[in-house]
Amino acid sequence: MKESRLFKIMYYLLNKERATASELAEKFEVSLRTIYRDIDVLSSAGIPIYTSTGRNGGVYLVDNFVLDRALLSAEEQQNILVALQHLEVTKNGSNNKTILKLKALFQTHIHQWIDIDFSQWGEYNNVHNKFEVIKTAILSRVQIHFEYANSQGKMSQRLVNPAKLLYKSNAWYLQAYCIDKKDFRVFKLSRIYEITIVDQSFEPLDIPSLDKKSDTEYIHLDLLFLEEIAYRVYDEFNLNNITRQNDGSCLMHNKSTEYCNQNVRRLHK
Repeated sequence: MKESRLFKIMYYLLNKERATASELAEKFEVSLRTIYRDIDVLSSAGIPIYTSTGRNGGVYLVDNFVLDRALLSAEEQQNILVALQHLEVTKNGSNNKTILKLKALFQTHIHQWIDIDFSQWGEYNNVHNKFEVIKTAILSRVQIHFEYANSQGKMSQRLVNPAKLLYKSNAWYLQAYCIDKKDFRVFKLSRIYEITIVDQSFEPLDIPSLDKKSDTEYIHLDLLFLEEIAYRVYDEFNLNNITRQNDGSCLMHNKSTEYCNQNVRRLHK
């Protein structure tokens, strides 16, 4: 308890720069004598904390002492803060508290040079709400039940042990152990409907890798797309593999059959 209060006093002073002993005593609900003892403990531990008297007196830390002792460069500090900030897309409330503490610790501000939003335009199919339910189930290790539409639109009921949320190629996916299939499966969130948490806990299993097998054999394919669908071809394929024909059609060269099939399916949706 005491150690926790000492850290909180440091964070408080880093944020406010200066505070009176009475203010600290009220903030942490302890006596003035306890606050002065805490200051002595911090000082003995090598923390440059000082007290001064007078109108502008109080308890304070030497400017930039944390930054001078940090093992992280200014760029690394910015990277950590930006990474934590953009984890806020998961709506984890504890991230914001961590960001505030680290901003005080690093004594810096975040440069807003990037913005990340995984939601679809107009929140189509309410993917965000599904994300929240699945995240809760994964962290709580409880099963979920939902209806799932396959690529042909056929619906099926699924009871799964959720393992991991994946973001791949502009879409969210759920990797989970399917109770009915007795194996791991990957489900696209936009095809999941009527999702509910089931009051049934489970022991997590080792999650299989989704990496391609090294012994996979590929063949060369040339794909020809009509001019009307050219805008999607440039979205899905590398520009270096596309040759525009005289009639406006697009000829795409690619080595991977699997990659081609995956993107052709998307082009026809």
